Formats: sequence, C-alpha cells, structure tokens
Amino acid sequence: MGRRLRRPRRRAAPEGGSPLAEAFLAERERARLEHEVLSRLVVPLEAGYRLELRRAPEVRAACEEALGPSPEGRSLLPLRDLLGLIGAHEWRRRGLFVPALGARIHPHHGVYAPVRGEQVELVARATEAWPVAGKLALDLGTGTGVLALLLARAGARVIATDLEPRAVACARENAAALGLAAAVEVRQADLFPGERFDLLVSNPPWVPAEAHSPLDRAVYDPGGRLLDALLAGIPGALRPGGEAWVVLSDLAERLGLRPAGQLEALAARAGLEVAQALEARPAHPRSRDRDDPLHAARSAEVTRLYRLRRRGERR
Repeated sequence: MGRRLRRPRRRAAPEGGSPLAEAFLAERERARLEHEVLSRLVVPLEAGYRLELRRAPEVRAACEEALGPSPEGRSLLPLRDLLGLIGAHEWRRRGLFVPALGARIHPHHGVYAPVRGEQVELVARATEAWPVAGKLALDLGTGTGVLALLLARAGARVIATDLEPRAVACARENAAALGLAAAVEVRQADLFPGERFDLLVSNPPWVPAEAHSPLDRAVYDPGGRLLDALLAGIPGALRPGGEAWVVLSDLAERLGLRPAGQLEALAARAGLEVAQALEARPAHPRSRDRDDPLHAARSAEVTRLYRLRRRGERR
C-alpha cells in the first residue's frame, strides 16, 4: 500500500521557489497522504494487549509503555501506530549510544531520538571551546535530555524544559540513569521558564513546514514561528554577560524555504549578535543517497551552532 502512495499530486513551490522546494513539498505531501491512508488499516487487540493473530509478536510491554493499562475487552489500533510502538519499545530497551556522552540514552515513545549526531557533536565541541562549569544553563526543548546531560557532565547546573510530558519523563529517566539527576532539573514548560541564565542552549526544529504528527514537531516549525519566538525571547532570559547557543541546520535555506541569513536577522532584531559559530557537515545516510530527489540540498547541508550575545556585551 505504501508503494502505491508514492506518487501524490504535485504541489506548486512557493512563488519564486526552486525545484528543490517543489520536490520537498511533494515529499511532504506523499508523507501526509501515506500517514493518513495507512492509519486506516487497523488490527484488533484483545484485553491485555493480546494480538490473536497467527505468529503475532508479544506487544503488551510496548503498548503499556506508550498507552498505559489495557482497556477492558477488545480495542482497535492502527497497524502503523502499533509498529511504531514496537519500534519505540526496542529503542527504549536497547538505548542509543551517544559518543559525546560515552553512554546510552533511552528514548521514550513519542520523543525524538537524536539519531543525527551533528547537533550533539556541536554542543560537545562548544563546551570544550567555551567552558560551562559553574554556570546555570537552560536546555530549551530538551527531548531525551541529551544536551542537558552534556552540559551537566561539563559542570553546569541545568534546568531542562519541554512542553511534552513524555519528553519530561524521558529526560528525567536518562538523567537519573547517568547519575546526573542532582545537576539536571527537568520541567514541563513552553519555551522560557521565568528565570535568567548564564547560558541558554536550544536545537529548535530546522524546517519551516507543517508537522504531520507530534514527533514531526522536533523537525518541522510551521511558518518558522518557534524560531521567531525563541530569538525574540533570548535577551530577557539571559543574565548580564550571558550567552545563547542556538543549533540550526541550513537545509531550509538550501531548499528555498527560508531566506539565507534569517537567524542573524532575527537575532539583530532582538538586540543580539553572533559572537562566534561552529559548523558540522551531515553524516546521516540520506546525505549520501544520490537517488534522493533532495540529494543536492542534503549533501551540502551545514549545521551551525551560533554563539549569541546581547549586542555590545563583551567578556
């Protein structure tokens, strides 16, 4: 069924847009259609999340982790969702090794796993270039907590926030597993929690397009609204002499979905300036897939960590 949905109606690129933007929009339309149609294929689950199908796997643990206790009697669950639950359970059970931490983190269902290492690598490099020991840091949109854990390992005291309850629970569990619970306080909050910080770190979604699922919100920022709010709010969240590290891919610029230099423009509007930047090139498999219609953009993508300060402040 999925293969039959690979040729959706093409959508026009934004006015003045590039062929890459058109290819991207076609890919997103295909993904939306595939998600919508395949979600209608459902499987019956008996009480206790039992699958009474021939050679069916045991799915109770995966379902309970994500959905809670089983309802009484029979229920229906989209096959696509069930496969996602099983995959998430395996991620959580096995964990994901993070070289910069020298340890595994365990993503929960519905929490974006940092499978692309560029963002984590950049923050690890930044903690070496600009030491954070003794600082109060904010990890905004913590997800699994991986960036908060890096900061804590480097000696910072960290408040990590996320709007999603699943992410809050996941980050707390990972901090406890690595013995960093005392250094990392995880809160459920939308953007800024109210205090002021020596350091603010954020890896916001990097593509200004519609999200088709809750997990998509880690990558897609409709209209770039989150990036706008983040840059506008940074000055009010920093202590005197404080700084922000914002990690952002330039894929959207290469696709023609965001003007080049927009982060710098938003920062300047908020009274911030880019003091320094670090760069990383992509290492994920899609960047090497020449059959990908977006190969030209993905292979040239650069992810940057922007070190931002209030304009005119020096240390």
